Amino acid sequence: MLLPLGAPALPLDEAGKYVAGAYVVFVVLLVVYVAIMAAKVQRIERELREVAEIAERNKENEAAPGREAEEAAPRV
Repeated sequence: MLLPLGAPALPLDEAGKYVAGAYVVFVVLLVVYVAIMAAKVQRIERELREVAEIAERNKENEAAPGREAEEAAPRV
């Protein structure tokens, strides 16, 4: 528990390198995260467009309810 208190402090010129390195790593991770999220959003939008197109095609091809049964039934 007393080890951090007894550890010598890094000189500012040396510590600055580590701080800059930490910021660089953080920014790189942030850019990678944003790129992954953008790719996911793009894929979801594409899939949603496909589903909407399928729904529109089904809506256009769909006859009025019960019409198929009336047409298939033999007339007496």
